[in-house]
Formats: sequence, structure tokens, C-alpha cells
Amino acid sequence: MRAVVQRVNGAQVTVGEEVTGRIERGLLILIAFHQSDSEANIPWMAEKLVNLRIFEDEAGKMKRSLIDVEGSLLVVSQFTLYGDCSKGRRPSFIDSARPEVAEPLYLKFIEYLKRFAMTVATGRFGADMQVKLINDGPVTLIIDSPDNR
Repeated sequence: MRAVVQRVNGAQVTVGEEVTGRIERGLLILIAFHQSDSEANIPWMAEKLVNLRIFEDEAGKMKRSLIDVEGSLLVVSQFTLYGDCSKGRRPSFIDSARPEVAEPLYLKFIEYLKRFAMTVATGRFGADMQVKLINDGPVTLIIDSPDNR
């Protein structure tokens, strides 16, 4: 699994004219699944994300997690995170999980995140989405699950 994590003061995703997910303070998670991923990677990634200490405390130090600040999550599937641009001019997506594998993993990932009793908003798997965000900091990180580093 690969996640691009952005600390936000607000974010939303729309499909056509419909807003499918919206959050205030929290994390925007762009998530992709590798062709070799399985459900075994989900707990590690989910727990990493909600416990990642990237929110500032009173002294301005990044010492607080999403749980500590009672933030929200906006999770958007993005298979292009596994795009390989090393050859030619057109990316190859051969490492990305096929939709029939990735969609169930995406849905299980969302369900696992909901165990942390926080707002979890989402995009729509496989849809053409528009994502708007107010990146706080900016703070943006890339996290790969242990199996895919």
C-alpha cells in the first residue's frame, strides 16, 4: 500500500456535481494498492496514519496525532500512485492492483479506519474525482507499507 498524506484545514471530493466527502481539520489520504497487497497490510497502514504525530502542540512542535486533535479523514483511491515514469513518456501502471483486487481492499481499509471512532469521509472508487484541499503547513508525506518499500 502507498499513501500520500496531507495535513489539511479542510478538504472535499466531488464526483460530477455531488460532494461525496468533506472534512474540516484532519488528513487527506490518497491511497493506492500494489498488485501484491493483501488485507494483511491494512491494519499497519491504518494505525500508522491515525497515530502519526504531525499536528502541532502549543509549542508549535509536531507532537500530536489525528486521534489527539480529534481530526477527520478523507480517503481517496488513487491507483496512479504506483505509476512508473522511468521509461518513455507515458506512465506504466503495471504495479497497481487491478480494480477487482483494489476496490475490496479500499473498502476494507475504510472500515478499519472507522474503528477509531472518527469521521471518515471518502471519494468514490474508480470515479473521475475532483479534490479540493487547504494544505496545512504544508505537510505532505508518502508512506509505503512494509511489504512495498
